[in-house]
Amino acid sequence: MNAGTRIVGVDGPAGRIDVAVDRPDGPPRGLAIVAHPHPLYGGTRDNKVVQTVARALLALDHVCWRPDFRGIGATEGVYDEGRGETEDLLAVVAAARAAEPGGDDLPLVLAGFSFGSFVQSRVARRLAEARRPASRLVFIGTAASRFEVEPVPADTLVIHGEVDDTVPLSAVLDWARPQELPVVVIPGADHFFHRKLTDLKQLLVRELR
Repeated sequence: MNAGTRIVGVDGPAGRIDVAVDRPDGPPRGLAIVAHPHPLYGGTRDNKVVQTVARALLALDHVCWRPDFRGIGATEGVYDEGRGETEDLLAVVAAARAAEPGGDDLPLVLAGFSFGSFVQSRVARRLAEARRPASRLVFIGTAASRFEVEPVPADTLVIHGEVDDTVPLSAVLDWARPQELPVVVIPGADHFFHRKLTDLKQLLVRELR
Protein backbone atom coordinates (compact mmCIF):
# COMPACT_ATOMS: atom_id res chain seq x y z
CA MET A 1 0.00 0.00 0.00
CA ASN A 2 2.94 2.31 0.71
CA ALA A 3 6.70 2.21 1.09
CA GLY A 4 6.35 1.20 4.73
CA THR A 5 4.17 -1.86 4.11
CA ARG A 6 5.66 -4.95 5.73
CA ILE A 7 4.77 -8.53 4.78
CA VAL A 8 4.47 -11.02 7.61
CA GLY A 9 3.52 -14.68 7.78
CA VAL A 10 1.02 -15.94 10.34
CA ASP A 11 0.68 -19.64 11.15
CA GLY A 12 -2.92 -20.62 10.38
CA PRO A 13 -4.87 -23.87 10.48
CA ALA A 14 -4.15 -24.53 6.78
CA GLY A 15 -0.60 -23.16 6.74
CA ARG A 16 0.89 -19.73 6.17
CA ILE A 17 -1.39 -16.69 6.08
CA ASP A 18 0.31 -13.91 4.14
CA VAL A 19 -0.44 -10.50 5.65
CA ALA A 20 0.45 -6.93 4.68
CA VAL A 21 0.96 -4.72 7.74
CA ASP A 22 0.98 -0.93 7.77
CA ARG A 23 1.93 1.08 10.85
CA PRO A 24 1.16 4.69 11.72
CA ASP A 25 4.01 7.13 12.20
CA GLY A 26 3.31 7.55 15.91
CA PRO A 27 2.27 5.22 18.72
CA PRO A 28 -0.70 3.07 17.65
CA ARG A 29 -4.11 3.92 19.04
CA GLY A 30 -5.65 0.67 17.84
CA LEU A 31 -5.40 -2.44 15.71
CA ALA A 32 -7.38 -3.14 12.54
CA ILE A 33 -7.92 -6.32 10.54
CA VAL A 34 -9.25 -5.61 7.05
CA ALA A 35 -10.77 -8.51 5.09
CA HIS A 36 -11.05 -8.57 1.31
CA PRO A 37 -13.85 -9.64 -1.08
CA HIS A 38 -14.51 -13.12 -2.45
CA PRO A 39 -11.27 -14.96 -3.29
CA LEU A 40 -12.87 -16.91 -6.15
CA TYR A 41 -13.91 -13.72 -7.93
CA GLY A 42 -10.70 -11.74 -7.91
CA GLY A 43 -10.72 -10.55 -4.30
CA THR A 44 -7.34 -9.79 -2.74
CA ARG A 45 -5.94 -7.62 0.03
CA ASP A 46 -4.88 -5.12 -2.67
CA ASN A 47 -8.50 -4.44 -3.68
CA LYS A 48 -9.02 -0.67 -3.90
CA VAL A 49 -11.84 -0.62 -1.35
CA VAL A 50 -9.78 -2.68 1.10
CA GLN A 51 -6.84 -0.33 0.67
CA THR A 52 -9.11 2.70 1.12
CA VAL A 53 -10.45 1.30 4.39
CA ALA A 54 -6.92 0.56 5.57
CA ARG A 55 -5.73 4.06 4.67
CA ALA A 56 -8.58 5.59 6.65
CA LEU A 57 -7.74 3.50 9.71
CA LEU A 58 -4.03 4.18 9.29
CA ALA A 59 -4.83 7.90 9.31
CA LEU A 60 -6.55 7.27 12.64
CA ASP A 61 -3.31 5.73 14.00
CA HIS A 62 -4.33 2.08 13.75
CA VAL A 63 -1.89 -0.68 12.84
CA CYS A 64 -3.59 -2.24 9.80
CA TRP A 65 -3.31 -5.95 9.00
CA ARG A 66 -4.57 -7.00 5.54
CA PRO A 67 -4.43 -10.78 5.12
CA ASP A 68 -4.96 -12.63 1.87
CA PHE A 69 -7.57 -15.37 2.19
CA ARG A 70 -6.76 -19.02 1.47
CA GLY A 71 -5.45 -19.69 -2.03
CA ILE A 72 -4.62 -16.04 -2.73
CA GLY A 73 -1.02 -14.89 -3.15
CA ALA A 74 1.28 -16.69 -0.74
CA THR A 75 -1.52 -17.72 1.64
CA GLU A 76 -1.81 -21.49 1.80
CA GLY A 77 -4.97 -23.59 1.76
CA VAL A 78 -8.06 -23.55 -0.44
CA TYR A 79 -11.35 -21.66 -0.31
CA ASP A 80 -13.55 -22.98 2.51
CA GLU A 81 -16.83 -21.05 2.16
CA GLY A 82 -16.04 -18.84 5.15
CA ARG A 83 -15.41 -21.57 7.70
CA GLY A 84 -11.63 -21.89 7.39
CA GLU A 85 -11.38 -18.20 6.59
CA THR A 86 -12.94 -17.44 9.97
CA GLU A 87 -10.35 -19.58 11.72
CA ASP A 88 -7.59 -17.87 9.74
CA LEU A 89 -8.74 -14.37 10.72
CA LEU A 90 -8.92 -15.42 14.36
CA ALA A 91 -5.27 -16.46 14.03
CA VAL A 92 -4.46 -13.07 12.48
CA VAL A 93 -6.24 -11.27 15.35
CA ALA A 94 -4.18 -13.23 17.87
CA ALA A 95 -0.97 -12.46 15.97
CA ALA A 96 -1.79 -8.75 15.72
CA ARG A 97 -2.52 -8.52 19.43
CA ALA A 98 0.66 -10.41 20.29
CA ALA A 99 2.82 -8.24 17.99
CA GLU A 100 2.12 -4.97 19.81
CA PRO A 101 3.22 -4.08 23.36
CA GLY A 102 -0.03 -4.02 25.30
CA GLY A 103 -1.80 -5.29 22.21
CA ASP A 104 -4.52 -7.01 24.23
CA ASP A 105 -5.58 -3.59 25.53
CA LEU A 106 -5.58 -1.77 22.19
CA PRO A 107 -9.01 -1.23 20.58
CA LEU A 108 -9.60 -3.74 17.78
CA VAL A 109 -11.46 -2.82 14.60
CA LEU A 110 -12.71 -5.63 12.36
CA ALA A 111 -13.37 -4.31 8.86
CA GLY A 112 -14.62 -6.27 5.89
CA PHE A 113 -15.63 -5.61 2.30
CA SER A 114 -18.27 -7.83 0.66
CA PHE A 115 -17.34 -11.49 1.42
CA GLY A 116 -14.93 -10.08 3.99
CA SER A 117 -17.85 -8.60 5.94
CA PHE A 118 -19.47 -12.03 6.16
CA VAL A 119 -16.28 -13.58 7.52
CA GLN A 120 -15.73 -10.71 9.95
CA SER A 121 -19.27 -11.13 11.32
CA ARG A 122 -18.31 -14.70 12.23
CA VAL A 123 -14.99 -13.59 13.71
CA ALA A 124 -16.75 -10.93 15.81
CA ARG A 125 -19.17 -13.50 17.21
CA ARG A 126 -16.34 -15.86 18.13
CA LEU A 127 -14.35 -13.11 19.84
CA ALA A 128 -17.42 -11.98 21.78
CA GLU A 129 -18.08 -15.56 22.90
CA ALA A 130 -14.47 -15.75 24.11
CA ARG A 131 -14.99 -12.46 26.01
CA ARG A 132 -12.29 -10.73 23.97
CA PRO A 133 -14.56 -8.72 21.68
CA ALA A 134 -13.67 -6.26 18.96
CA SER A 135 -14.19 -2.60 19.79
CA ARG A 136 -15.82 -1.73 16.45
CA LEU A 137 -17.00 -3.40 13.25
CA VAL A 138 -16.90 -1.74 9.83
CA PHE A 139 -18.78 -3.41 6.98
CA ILE A 140 -18.59 -2.15 3.39
CA GLY A 141 -20.80 -3.68 0.68
CA THR A 142 -22.07 -6.22 3.21
CA ALA A 143 -22.71 -9.51 1.39
CA ALA A 144 -26.14 -10.01 2.93
CA SER A 145 -27.76 -11.36 -0.23
CA ARG A 146 -25.13 -14.06 -0.69
CA PHE A 147 -24.19 -15.29 2.80
CA GLU A 148 -25.70 -15.64 6.26
CA VAL A 149 -24.11 -12.56 7.79
CA GLU A 150 -24.26 -12.72 11.59
CA PRO A 151 -26.08 -10.09 13.67
CA VAL A 152 -23.71 -7.36 14.79
CA PRO A 153 -23.39 -4.79 17.61
CA ALA A 154 -25.49 -1.65 17.44
CA ASP A 155 -22.48 0.61 16.82
CA THR A 156 -21.35 -1.29 13.70
CA LEU A 157 -20.62 1.07 10.82
CA VAL A 158 -22.38 -0.27 7.72
CA ILE A 159 -21.73 1.53 4.43
CA HIS A 160 -23.33 0.60 1.12
CA GLY A 161 -23.52 1.94 -2.41
CA GLU A 162 -26.87 3.21 -3.62
CA VAL A 163 -26.62 1.46 -7.00
CA ASP A 164 -24.79 -1.71 -5.92
CA ASP A 165 -25.88 -4.39 -8.41
CA THR A 166 -23.76 -7.14 -6.81
CA VAL A 167 -25.41 -6.91 -3.39
CA PRO A 168 -28.65 -4.90 -3.71
CA LEU A 169 -29.13 -2.21 -1.08
CA SER A 170 -32.54 -3.75 -0.32
CA ALA A 171 -30.84 -6.98 0.85
CA VAL A 172 -28.64 -5.07 3.30
CA LEU A 173 -31.64 -3.14 4.61
CA ASP A 174 -33.52 -6.43 5.09
CA TRP A 175 -30.54 -7.74 7.12
CA ALA A 176 -30.17 -4.53 9.11
CA ARG A 177 -33.87 -3.83 9.81
CA PRO A 178 -34.47 -6.53 12.47
CA GLN A 179 -31.36 -5.30 14.27
CA GLU A 180 -32.50 -1.65 14.08
CA LEU A 181 -29.08 -1.04 12.56
CA PRO A 182 -28.43 2.17 10.58
CA VAL A 183 -27.02 1.85 7.07
CA VAL A 184 -25.02 4.72 5.56
CA VAL A 185 -25.72 4.99 1.82
CA ILE A 186 -23.31 6.69 -0.57
CA PRO A 187 -25.41 8.13 -3.44
CA GLY A 188 -24.43 6.91 -6.88
CA ALA A 189 -21.92 4.36 -5.59
CA ASP A 190 -21.72 0.86 -7.04
CA HIS A 191 -20.36 -2.24 -5.29
CA PHE A 192 -16.73 -1.27 -5.86
CA PHE A 193 -17.24 2.44 -5.17
CA HIS A 194 -15.82 3.52 -8.54
CA ARG A 195 -15.12 7.26 -8.45
CA LYS A 196 -16.39 7.27 -4.84
CA LEU A 197 -13.31 6.06 -2.97
CA THR A 198 -12.42 9.54 -1.74
CA ASP A 199 -15.95 9.94 -0.40
CA LEU A 200 -15.66 6.55 1.27
CA LYS A 201 -12.37 7.40 2.98
CA GLN A 202 -13.64 10.76 4.23
CA LEU A 203 -16.77 9.11 5.60
CA LEU A 204 -14.76 6.44 7.39
CA VAL A 205 -12.40 8.95 9.00
CA ARG A 206 -15.30 11.14 10.10
CA GLU A 207 -17.34 8.30 11.57
CA LEU A 208 -14.46 6.50 13.27
CA ARG A 209 -12.46 9.46 14.56
